[in-house]
Amino acid sequence: MSGCKMRLLVRGAAQVVQVACNGEKTKLREDMKDLAIVMASSKEGVSLAVDEHGKIAAVGLDSEVARQFPDAQWQRVVEAKGCSLIPGLVDGHTHPVWSGDRVHEFSMKLAGASYMEVHAAGGGINFTVTHTRNSSESELLELLLPRLNRMLRSGTTLVECKSGYGLDVDTELKMLRVLEKAKQASNIEISTTFCGAHSVPKGFTAEEATVNVVKEQIPAVKAAIENKEISVDSIDVFCEKGVFDVEQSRRILEAGRQIGLMINFHADELNPLQGAEMGASLKSEAMSHLEEVSPGGIAAMASSETVAVLLPTTAYILRLPCPPARDMIDAGVPVALGTDFNPNAFCLSMPLVMHLACVLFRMSLNEALCAATLHSAHSVRRAHTHGSLETGKNADIIIVNAPRWEHLVYQFGGADETVAYVIKNGHVVHSKQS
Repeated sequence: MSGCKMRLLVRGAAQVVQVACNGEKTKLREDMKDLAIVMASSKEGVSLAVDEHGKIAAVGLDSEVARQFPDAQWQRVVEAKGCSLIPGLVDGHTHPVWSGDRVHEFSMKLAGASYMEVHAAGGGINFTVTHTRNSSESELLELLLPRLNRMLRSGTTLVECKSGYGLDVDTELKMLRVLEKAKQASNIEISTTFCGAHSVPKGFTAEEATVNVVKEQIPAVKAAIENKEISVDSIDVFCEKGVFDVEQSRRILEAGRQIGLMINFHADELNPLQGAEMGASLKSEAMSHLEEVSPGGIAAMASSETVAVLLPTTAYILRLPCPPARDMIDAGVPVALGTDFNPNAFCLSMPLVMHLACVLFRMSLNEALCAATLHSAHSVRRAHTHGSLETGKNADIIIVNAPRWEHLVYQFGGADETVAYVIKNGHVVHSKQS
């Protein structure tokens, strides 16, 4: 392969943490702890080569990779001596398009108000809906892009982003158009989820809202997709007591499936409604929260190969019981992680989420990394291209400024120092020096 044009060479690393190396899309039970790490020898470091198309071309000791590409013309060479390489982090659950922060609600929660009590007092989702409806596309985009950039600087290279602060056709489509514009304006990659059933709008019953989503919002989304105004991957519903019950949620999710969307929804967060069992019966690609999931729901998720996207910030901020992460892992459910970034949980850092998952959910460091990369990528069905450092996959890479990757989690709240480089498709999109 002499004389070939190559996009990037990273060399001299102390370790390259591949996470997976045999094309796996999930790593279940004990396999979740096996991160397939390539270590430097006593004489040389580890290199990773990226081809001109932004795909990983090789991983190995410096001399091995150099022999593969003896006369390569490298667009860029990054020296990574004393550093670790891990896959770009994947945030499996966010609500990043909104205006009108809810900082005033934080003191209410600290005083003991529950999520639904804040909601009943006029706060929560409906407070944000009012502000978001009154904001223009350009205003929402101006708020969104810095949030995405903060995620990127903390190591996130792929993020699932939901609508859901419109609850009507016009505002939901406005939010989806903002996400479409962000895909062109940001270096972070977005998987879009339509969440018009995030709450019951003021003046509606839950049944009226269900009919509105199924008969009006979903057809409008379908038309916008067909007209190539937007691209949408998944549908979401807040399946919860006082919001959409299990059967209403099923109707909404089935309507989304009928227009070709994946199912990726909020289940069993505040009350044990058997939402997980319903979602598993629909072969849902992913479900989130699951603080109140039942043993039967866990078994159903394992059988349906549904990804559980767990959100440590929510349990932490709302003082909820933690989801039974260990039971899920032991049962063979692929567990992923997300920040749940929204006005209620203002967290943009996946390294911080990984730390919380280890402490609160009793996940190991290796399990947290697998959950934040390969499994989160699989939750949006991109594990064939993202989530591990394997030949042929997209070169989304984080260079950690430490000889052991664990410093990214150990130094919690310190991603601004530990993330030395963020690389997207073989291009350096963030570095501490820039």
